[in-house]
Amino acid sequence: MKTYAVADLHGYPLEKFEALLEKAGFTDEDYLYVLGDVVDRNGDGGVRMLRRFMEMENVEFVLGNHENMLYKCKFLFDEDAPDYASFNAQQIRAYDHYTRNGGAVTIVNLRALGEQEPGAVGDIFDFIIEAPLYAAVTCGGRDFILTHAGLGNFSPDKRLKDYTLDELIWTRPTIDTEYFDDIITVFGHTPTLYYGEEHRGKVIKTRSWINIDAGAASGLPPALLRLDDLEVFYGE
Repeated sequence: MKTYAVADLHGYPLEKFEALLEKAGFTDEDYLYVLGDVVDRNGDGGVRMLRRFMEMENVEFVLGNHENMLYKCKFLFDEDAPDYASFNAQQIRAYDHYTRNGGAVTIVNLRALGEQEPGAVGDIFDFIIEAPLYAAVTCGGRDFILTHAGLGNFSPDKRLKDYTLDELIWTRPTIDTEYFDDIITVFGHTPTLYYGEEHRGKVIKTRSWINIDAGAASGLPPALLRLDDLEVFYGE
């Protein structure tokens, strides 16, 4: 069995992602960690991809900030959902924040799904709310911590369960950030191109962390990391 990680697919086409898995030699005997942000930005808003992951027994989904924003807009899909003019202050903030960050396409496609398959949207929200905030993995002789965005306000003595939601899904490490000496932290959230044009579309590996957000939100191919040997596979 081999172990893989991917992050920030942001509406990347399901068929292309399946081709990437095949390119990497991924099989039903392997395991995939999806480090959040499947939804929003592009295509169908990641709805088909998220539902595919829900079906796969060899996938573990770790919460991303975009799924968290979507969940805060759950009220949009209630049977008696209000229109914008009837939103309360909290709903306005949640809706405006989400749509400013690329959520409109996901809302449209979830509403269409709800009309076609009653109950399917509720299943998606159940999947999101049950998602963990991190995973700890050992493979290939290395120990890994997998989160969506890294470890905000990091301390080597801080227990994983003591990190807040925001510290795990909203933080943005700098290129000089240092984490553990003996554990590799794998995350996405911050597209690697933000660290400089020389990193555009590429995974960044430092001594203590690996950023695997290659920029699918901006139309660049996503990256799939095999944890066993740290080999990276890129989509088309």
